[in-house]
Amino acid sequence: MSQSKEEPAGADDPARRPVLHVRLTSHRSLDARGRRRLLALFALASVAVSLPFFLMGAWPVAGFFGFDVALLWWALRATARAERAYEEVIVTPLELALAQVDGSGARRDWRFNPSWTRLDRREDEEFGLLHLFVAHRGQRVEIARLLGPGEKAEFAQALGAALASARRGPLYNPL
Repeated sequence: MSQSKEEPAGADDPARRPVLHVRLTSHRSLDARGRRRLLALFALASVAVSLPFFLMGAWPVAGFFGFDVALLWWALRATARAERAYEEVIVTPLELALAQVDGSGARRDWRFNPSWTRLDRREDEEFGLLHLFVAHRGQRVEIARLLGPGEKAEFAQALGAALASARRGPLYNPL
């Protein structure tokens, strides 16, 4: 979970100033360089193991090892695409704006009035917070899908506090 420092247009107006502006991304243990190194190491190991079989005339074994390398490349490519997915949550005194972007770049947006919005949770005794929903006038949107149960619980607490602050209204500073 990373918090953005950008100020949206109209940020000088207290009614439009964000109470919470968060971009949620999933945790990935390998960056692009790590994925390349893993694939190269796996390919090198596959060549080293399959070369004796190839020299003995059992060349199909080398093909199966090559197929394993191709499958790993495909899986790493799919995880790299999924890495581009994110969710953005902006809470102001006037609205709750949600945006969900999947790995291919398809974007879905929702806008809700924070005064009429509530958070619904699905929790498990053993695992913690599994699903978090924003509910508004019969519509439910699952958010924070990219986070684990612990991070999701922290985010739910921060979002709940931001919604409570938004319900109190904007703070105007007298000159």
